[in-house]
Formats: sequence, C-alpha cells, structure tokens
Amino acid sequence: MVKLRLLSVLIISNLVLTSCVVSNKKENTFVEKKFNEKDFEKIEAAILDYVEALYLVDSTRINKSVDKSLRKIGYYFHPDKKNYIDNLEMTHQQLVRLAARWNSDFDQADENSPKEIEIFDINSKTASAKLTAVWGIDLFHLAKVNNQWKIVNVIWQSQPTFKE
Repeated sequence: MVKLRLLSVLIISNLVLTSCVVSNKKENTFVEKKFNEKDFEKIEAAILDYVEALYLVDSTRINKSVDKSLRKIGYYFHPDKKNYIDNLEMTHQQLVRLAARWNSDFDQADENSPKEIEIFDINSKTASAKLTAVWGIDLFHLAKVNNQWKIVNVIWQSQPTFKE
C-alpha cells in the first residue's frame, strides 16, 4: 500500500513538473520586456518632436530629435496613378527644409491630426517605434547618442487603403 502511494505521488509529481515546463515554454514565447521609464519618455519625446516639427512648421524640432546621419526612405501612394512611387529618399537637411514649409498654410495637418506613437523595443543604445500620422505610417530606429535619443532610420508609406 505504501509503495502504491509512493508510486502515485511520483507519477503525479512528474505530470505536474512536465506541465509546468510546457507551460513555462509557452509563456516564454513572448517575453514581456521591462522598459526604463526615462528612456521610454525620451524616445516618445523624440518622435513627438519629429511629427510636431512637420505639423507645427518648426524645423528646429527636427534638429533636436533627428540624427544628422538620418536615412529616410518612403513609399508614396499616388491616388491618380493608383500605384506607389517607391524609394523616395530624404536626408536630414531635406527633412529640415520640409518641416519649415510642409504645413505653412496649415492645410496639411491641424490639432486633430493623428500622432499615435507605439514603442516596440528599447535597449541600452537602440530602440524601435511606429508613428501613425496624417501622411501615413513611419517606422523608426533610434539610437542613444551622447545620452540623447535620436531618430537615425525612418521607413514610411502613405496611409494604406484596402484598394491597393
């Protein structure tokens, strides 16, 4: 009788341990990452400077948030031609000039225009994020340069439509 109980306990213990291992394996598929709150806020501020530089016609905010080595490429959907114009490249200086004039008549964006920021990943020196703005979607790579978060890469596309 004691041997039977001992065997039962061993079998049940083995089943419990096995299920925990499987459960842990599944839980580790998507590990929730803890972000440094200050870095999160600085990254969000850099992206906000970027979008508001364009919305508010304030090119100084580009200099504040975007690294001089910027690599920006985009895909604009031409509504008349019903296709994309691909590989539109832009340098830091071109972005500064664009921010100084793009919304100068305040006919491109206003206080109700979207500026939804999603931060995907933050590491000690790099981060990735997404911005949904009036012109479409921007995906960012940021780097911590001299203890300041700067946008170094942007890939963007016009707001997607389901007719594309």
